[in-house]
Amino acid sequence: MSDMNNEFEQLLEESLVTIHNGEIVEGTVISVKEDEIVLNIGYKADGIITRNEYSNQPIDLTTVVKEGDTMTAKVLKVNDGEGQVLLTYKRLAMEKSNERIKEAYENKEVLKATVTSVLSGGLSVVVEETKVFIPASLVSDVYEKDLSKYAGQEIEFVITEFNPKRRRIIGDRKQLLVAEKKKQQEELFARIHVGDVVEGTVKNLTDFGAFIDLGGADGLLHISEMSWGHVENPKKVFNVGDKTKVLIKDIKDDKIALSLKFEDENPWINADGKYSVGAVVKGTVARMADFGAFVELEPGVDALLHVSQIAKTHIDKPSDVLKVGQEIEAKVVDFKSEEHKISLSMKALLPDDEDEEVEVTADAEEATEEVTE
Repeated sequence: MSDMNNEFEQLLEESLVTIHNGEIVEGTVISVKEDEIVLNIGYKADGIITRNEYSNQPIDLTTVVKEGDTMTAKVLKVNDGEGQVLLTYKRLAMEKSNERIKEAYENKEVLKATVTSVLSGGLSVVVEETKVFIPASLVSDVYEKDLSKYAGQEIEFVITEFNPKRRRIIGDRKQLLVAEKKKQQEELFARIHVGDVVEGTVKNLTDFGAFIDLGGADGLLHISEMSWGHVENPKKVFNVGDKTKVLIKDIKDDKIALSLKFEDENPWINADGKYSVGAVVKGTVARMADFGAFVELEPGVDALLHVSQIAKTHIDKPSDVLKVGQEIEAKVVDFKSEEHKISLSMKALLPDDEDEEVEVTADAEEATEEVTE
């Protein structure tokens, strides 16, 4: 009987496959746990794939395979010390993905993958089980101190360095962004012309103006072009992210000058009818100089009230009797439409002054020309 048993065992052993380290085998899943897969590989011992040898990701193995599934794996150890065959699914997948990445590197193909971790020096993504590192300097075309926003985000990149032996596979996202922006810039400059009204997004604010993203290039909206009236600070007019329609005022090389002074809203168009010589008007003192005060009659229309036209008595400087923000009433004594100059006189409205002819002094004329220039 023992001879028959020995003969049966010998026949059974001869019917089983012979395997070696590094060999590729195929098997059927006979058991699966959260951290382990057991395969029947037609050998005298079962094959074991641990979670670490299945993927670089910390996953629950019961969510990716089930009993009866067929799998291909690579033999790490024929005997792991406990009579089982240690297999790896991950390393076989990495070998295949390395070939895929090598092909993409040689063809300069754009790859897409999800950011698996944000490191101090950049981002890490996984392409079919192969890790690719994207240095911080190659993540964006602008400096970004905090890269945490990219965690879990799917991004596109190209492989710029491929050395799997040294485990050095480098990705570059920056060059794709630069190329895309260049394409958008070329399309934008081919489309826009001086005088066009376009929509943009406020990208950045400074003391001297706002930079507006036009979709391919930024244009500068200078503070002096934000309104027909006076603007103290761009931050009081706009917030970053605001949408606004702007006028293309000038294009020079790659620089775009913008304006919000639309001609149909120019307050000087109808100014001659409202501010003709002899008209009595009300305005607000906007700013002062030693020679006079500038009075805002409406946004974009300022008039000069010369110091000699404030009162009958001598006044050294306007600030002695007037304050910024003060509302005054005065008479228009000079109006020059083409030069956008209006001169006022409070003295002309003072009592017992009906017969006195008021003239614009030479000093007032010079002061008006000086400020206008």
